[in-house]
Amino acid sequence: MTGSIVLHALRCIGHAALPRVADAAGLPEADAESHLIDLAVAGWVTRSPGECGAWGLTEAGRAEDARRTVRELDAAGTRDALTAAYRRFMVLNPELLELCSAWQLRTVDGAMAPNDHSDPVYDARVLNRFADLDGRAGAVAADLSAALPRFGRYRVRLTAALDRARSGALEHLTDSTTSYHTVWFQLHEDLLATLGIPRR
Repeated sequence: MTGSIVLHALRCIGHAALPRVADAAGLPEADAESHLIDLAVAGWVTRSPGECGAWGLTEAGRAEDARRTVRELDAAGTRDALTAAYRRFMVLNPELLELCSAWQLRTVDGAMAPNDHSDPVYDARVLNRFADLDGRAGAVAADLSAALPRFGRYRVRLTAALDRARSGALEHLTDSTTSYHTVWFQLHEDLLATLGIPRR
């Protein structure tokens, strides 16, 4: 079962080094690495050369993950509930993208410019809007977790990213591999993969 979680985590985050895979799967790095090695032996994942080589799915691994995901959803019998939660997620998605743009860019002297985070009042306003969105996303996340418990990991990761940003680590909103935007993107990818919806 845990091997499936690692395989699916890699499907949603793309090529990634061990720490990112472990974080996405919610596992200690040693456990995640053990599962990755087993998956590599099966021919489902591969690791690029180098000390910090990234792991990625093979074509066979992508197909295997798709098979496992269909079986998981069919066994749970919650496709309708997950589809309803996905639709609510998609209502929030444009707002999230707008907030990410507001965090990265702002109007200065009538023109758009990079946000250099020198205006704490502006940043606080955008952070408050993120917090408001996150509160509404929490209800969607609860429904996703009720449909398939593995989706609960996203709530933990989103909360952690927002808490870090509000504590001063501003890169955790849009500019790190564990940022709110990155985790949101991975949740979107997971929903598409789980429901078999092609990304447009």
